[in-house]
Amino acid sequence: MAVDTGFKELHWMMGMLQDIEVGLVVVDRDYKIQIWNSFMENHSGKNALEVRGENVFDLFGEIPKDWFLRKTESVFLLKNKTFSTWEQRPFIFRFKNFRPITGTEEYMYQNLTINPLMSADGTVNHICILIYDVTDIAVNKKGMEQANTQLEIMSRTDRLTGLFNRGFWEECLVREFNRYLRTKEPSTLVMFDIDHFKKVNDTYGHQAGDEVIKTVADLLRKNQRASDISGRYGGEEYGVILINTKAEDGLNFAERLRQDISETPVTHHNQSIQFTISLGLAEINGKITSIKEWIEAADQALYKSKEGGRNQSTLHTAS
Repeated sequence: MAVDTGFKELHWMMGMLQDIEVGLVVVDRDYKIQIWNSFMENHSGKNALEVRGENVFDLFGEIPKDWFLRKTESVFLLKNKTFSTWEQRPFIFRFKNFRPITGTEEYMYQNLTINPLMSADGTVNHICILIYDVTDIAVNKKGMEQANTQLEIMSRTDRLTGLFNRGFWEECLVREFNRYLRTKEPSTLVMFDIDHFKKVNDTYGHQAGDEVIKTVADLLRKNQRASDISGRYGGEEYGVILINTKAEDGLNFAERLRQDISETPVTHHNQSIQFTISLGLAEINGKITSIKEWIEAADQALYKSKEGGRNQSTLHTAS
């Protein structure tokens, strides 16, 4: 009677293991599959009779063998369980993701637990691998991270131009100023604005003015280097930090940008709008002792460009 009860309990337990929504795999010391539950059957397309006695690496080439052996050998030798999360490795078995809510992901994200199975003599000749489908959790977390990243980008970006907004750009200017104090490496600040911009708004309307502002931003991105930091400083005013750049090289950049803009009219409602910019440049030096003085130096040079007839670039000089 006791034997019958034992068989019934074993049958009940095996039935439960078959039906749980967790992948269950038991392999021996040679990594040959001994148990393969229905979760694994459904997601792999391979039934238990097909895989039993087969080497798991031969059947599933996507399993990173060296990494997996390091994980499992410690379980065999130390008799302690080990874990792996989807953030460390997105999946162990490349199972297709069929969940409707997380259908944007091609494969199932998985957490992994590896347990030692102790024999009667205290040795571990088999390990139990549990595969948890955590696709929903992974997708939600990734979505939250993407949303936070997007919010961070929005908080530092000017909506109209896509350039950095004034607040974040000024933070970058502070970092560059402090970098100069540490390294004494050159850096040039460029401030410029659109000539007669009020006339553009009054003549063609504010939507046309917005198009002009966006066009200037596009041409600025086209002409700057990856290391340069540009931002919209005010309504029609822009700032550019030229990293590791002397004033003379900054002037080459300014003239290239000025000419490009003067040769690129904006078409709005079949009307061609020609416009120019004026620029002022200031290379940081030992006489500039604050961010405010650096901006004022570039602004003074910009003012001289305006006084000189606009559509030109002027370098700030100490005198």
